[in-house]
Amino acid sequence: MSRLTRAELQERNRSRVLAAARDEFADRGFRDAKIDVIAERAELTRGAVYSNFPGKRALYFAVLADLAEHAPEPAHPGPGRTTGDALGALARAWLARLPLIDDQPATARLGVDLMPEVLADERTRQPYAQLMMVNAVLLGLALERLRPGGRLVRVAETVLTTLHGASQLAAAAPGFLEPFNVVKACEQLAYLDLDDSWLDLPFLTQVRAVDEPWAPPAARDSVRGRAARLDDNGVVAVLGLNRASAIEHAVRAGGRVTAVLVATDPAELIPLARLAIAELTGCLRQAFPVSAWPELRIVCDETGAIAAAAGVPAVSDVTEVAVRVTGGRIVARADGYGACHVVTQRADQPQPRHPMR
Repeated sequence: MSRLTRAELQERNRSRVLAAARDEFADRGFRDAKIDVIAERAELTRGAVYSNFPGKRALYFAVLADLAEHAPEPAHPGPGRTTGDALGALARAWLARLPLIDDQPATARLGVDLMPEVLADERTRQPYAQLMMVNAVLLGLALERLRPGGRLVRVAETVLTTLHGASQLAAAAPGFLEPFNVVKACEQLAYLDLDDSWLDLPFLTQVRAVDEPWAPPAARDSVRGRAARLDDNGVVAVLGLNRASAIEHAVRAGGRVTAVLVATDPAELIPLARLAIAELTGCLRQAFPVSAWPELRIVCDETGAIAAAAGVPAVSDVTEVAVRVTGGRIVARADGYGACHVVTQRADQPQPRHPMR
C-alpha cells in the first residue's frame, strides 16, 4: 500500500475532523461541544484539529457548509414555470430541511446555533448581511428570467425575510410553524408591487487597459454546485465579503460575470459564505427550471489562489477588483468602489458618468 502524500494526509485528517465535529455538534450543540472530544472522535490530536481549523466557530461553520453543499435533494413535483409557482416550490424545499417537530434526529437541528454565532460578533454580522444581499440578487435574477420586464430583487428580499423568519421560529418554537401557510405566503409575494428599479450610479474609479496572463486554478461554482472552468471570456470580480453585494453592479452592466469571494479571515468567513449561498441555491435549483438559473457564477476563494491569479495577492473584507478576460488574457482592470461596473466598459474608451434615474 502506497504512502499518502502530505496533501492527501491533510485532506483525510480534515475530513475526519469534519465528520467528528458534525457528530459532536449534533449530540451536544455548539456551545457544549468540546474540541478535545472532537479530536478523540476523529482519533487525532487536539493540535491536528487546530491545524485544520483555527477555532470551534470556524469548524462549526465548515460543518454546516459541507452539509449544505452535499445535502440530498428531496423528491419534489418539479420546478415552477411562473414566479408564484417557483417561489412556492422554493419555500417547500426550504422548509423540508427545517426541524419542524421535536422528534427529528439530532443532525436536523445542527443549524440552530448559527444565528446566535453570527450575531455574536460584528466581524460576522456585516459579511452575513452582504451575503443575504447576494442571495437576494440570485433569487431576483431567477425571478426576472421567469418574468422579464423589471427588477425583482426587492421581492426576493421579502421572500428571504419570510423564509429566514420561518427558520428561526422552527428552531425556537417547534410545532408552531404551519408550513402550508408559509408556502402560500411566498407564492403570493411574487405579485407584490414594490416599485423596484436599478439605479446606474456615477463611479470615480477608472478602468485601464492591460495585457496580463490569466491562468486560474480549479474552482467550484457555488450557484450550480459543481466544478467550473474560469478560462472563458467575461468579467471576474474579486470581492471582499463586506463588498459582496457589488456583484449586482457587474451583473446589471451585462456580460458573463464570475464573482470571487475573499475575506480577511477566510478560515471562518469563507465557510460562512459557502453555507449562506448553498442554503439558497440548493433550494433554487429544485424550484426553478434550468432556463431561469442565474448566469452569474460565484466562487468562494478560501486560499486566495484565484484572487492571486487575477493579480490580487493581498485581499481584505473590502476588496473590490474587477478584470475583463478575453482570449485567455486579462485585458482590462479596475480597482476600488465601482470596479465591478466600470470594467465592463471597453478599456480604450472614456468612462461615462451615469446620472441617477
